[in-house]
Amino acid sequence: MLSSPAMYSNFSRRCINISKDLLVNESIRAREVRLIDVNGEQLGIKSRAEALEIAGRKNLDLVLVAPNAKPPVARIMDYGKYRFEQQKKEREARKNQKVINVKEIRLSPTIEEHDFNTKLRNARKFLTKGDKVKATIRFKGRAITHKEIGQRVLDRFAEACSDLAQVETSARMDGRNMFLVLAPKNDK
Repeated sequence: MLSSPAMYSNFSRRCINISKDLLVNESIRAREVRLIDVNGEQLGIKSRAEALEIAGRKNLDLVLVAPNAKPPVARIMDYGKYRFEQQKKEREARKNQKVINVKEIRLSPTIEEHDFNTKLRNARKFLTKGDKVKATIRFKGRAITHKEIGQRVLDRFAEACSDLAQVETSARMDGRNMFLVLAPKNDK
């Protein structure tokens, strides 16, 4: 029987969701569990039915927190509140993470002073915003035979940005391009 690719993607999505969530109450399959109380006190090794009964009397859930231990470790807790706290922590972590973009500035080996200053001004603006800058020189035609000219332009560019940035990747060739990467300085 042939099945559609959509069926596979749905199946894999379900597996991912199952793996993210912890086993709760009736979905726990272990015969015996090491039981931990709401306060973190160990109640010892109990049968699954006995552990479910203890959790039920307290109107809380039995959550399997360490399924690979021998015997598996289960904790009595309010699972809904626990999931809410986890989601809240994830949201905070996403909010606090910093996304660093790499902006590219293209130069030429025979760049004029005004064009160089314009590109430099843009690069400095990117660096003050916290982005990395990749300065690239593309050699056209026979200009590739004079790589030292491009090297001097990139060195001058890095020197002009030295108060805001540090060289993360020094100037090197990649095919017909020479590039260097500048990262903003962390002044804390």
